[in-house]
Amino acid sequence: MRILALSIALIAAQGVRCAPGPDEFRARRHELAGQLHDGVLVLAGGTDRGEENIRTGFFQEPNFYYLTGWREPGALLLIAPAAEGQAAYAALFLPQRQPESEKWTGRKLGPDDPEVARISGFETVLPRERFESELRQQLDRCARVYTLLNPANSQFKELAPLREVTDAGPLIARLRMRKSPAELALIQKAIDATLDAHRAAWKRAAPGLYEYQVAATMTSVYFDEGCARSAYAPIVGAGPDSTILHYMRNSRRMDRGELLLMDVGAECGGYAADITRTIPVGARFSPRQREIYEIVLGAQNAVIAAIKPGVPLRDLTKVAREYINTHGKDLHGEPLGKYFTHGVSHHVGLDVHDATDFTQPLAENNVITVEPGIYIPDENIGVRIEDMVLVTGDGARLLSGALPRDPDEIEKAIGR
Repeated sequence: MRILALSIALIAAQGVRCAPGPDEFRARRHELAGQLHDGVLVLAGGTDRGEENIRTGFFQEPNFYYLTGWREPGALLLIAPAAEGQAAYAALFLPQRQPESEKWTGRKLGPDDPEVARISGFETVLPRERFESELRQQLDRCARVYTLLNPANSQFKELAPLREVTDAGPLIARLRMRKSPAELALIQKAIDATLDAHRAAWKRAAPGLYEYQVAATMTSVYFDEGCARSAYAPIVGAGPDSTILHYMRNSRRMDRGELLLMDVGAECGGYAADITRTIPVGARFSPRQREIYEIVLGAQNAVIAAIKPGVPLRDLTKVAREYINTHGKDLHGEPLGKYFTHGVSHHVGLDVHDATDFTQPLAENNVITVEPGIYIPDENIGVRIEDMVLVTGDGARLLSGALPRDPDEIEKAIGR
């Protein structure tokens, strides 16, 4: 574990640009090819068409990026398992360059560009026009097609009408759940930038300010640190808005003494962070706010203590719910568990809710959230504390612990 930690620190010190190298992408393809057996894997990369690209710019489809490292639009991937006397086959198919389009979007790399193989690690790079013939050749020895069952990949059913089509999602998810040192360094970069954003919000949050002003402060911090986008739409809710799980309007004016819940995370180098803190606005926690806050914190600590390899992810929610139900009551004297309305954990990586095979228990080098919450609309009290945790060989390590969770430390940090 110490060697892994040193590797992460060295990679992180090189900055946000340090992505996994071509050898790592090649190793992922090789490992996946070994699990295909009787089928070929085909995936379509993202395209630069559509309204979403106008809003945010082009971002590669995460599964495609995970296996190829390729960040340009319009590519296809074909992987076939090894056969007797033959190595596994992996090919990247690229569209031909379009000089007229490049006047608008910038220069792209075409299939004949010698840089492609060096950047991607592919030994076989071909024009998109060759894809169908190469697929037919590989299907001569394979009984099925593995792909992701979404509209972007529906074309492959038509190209192989006599082959069984199988969802490749679980196979890829099992690989994505296990993070490499390079991935962990990028995740830590996203976490660190997100923690800086939360610290900036704590300094700015005040009575009379609007929720969107706090959100703007937070996003400006991690954009300034080189992150490409938010990992998800920022959730900044005060008072009654703190009780809404996925509140995203961020439009209300904050009042003194309310709780402010900020669920905001950056995406840096393609990898996401997911962090939530709840603070009082312009005041200390009230006795009731502190009571609820400390119950949520206790539940989070109980879950972190329960994390280790072999534990099913769903069991962690049971730990949190049992803790919440046995600590404190609502205004009617009933247990608080009914105010905990969501799961306590999910995997994080290239997506904020990362690819997951839920049949698999936790394993070393998984990265997950721990996010218990209590939301009581009748009291305008919503508290969520969310951190990111690395599963180690015998337990867990808190990756986002540099941002205070203790209520006394929070009050000190906000100057109350």
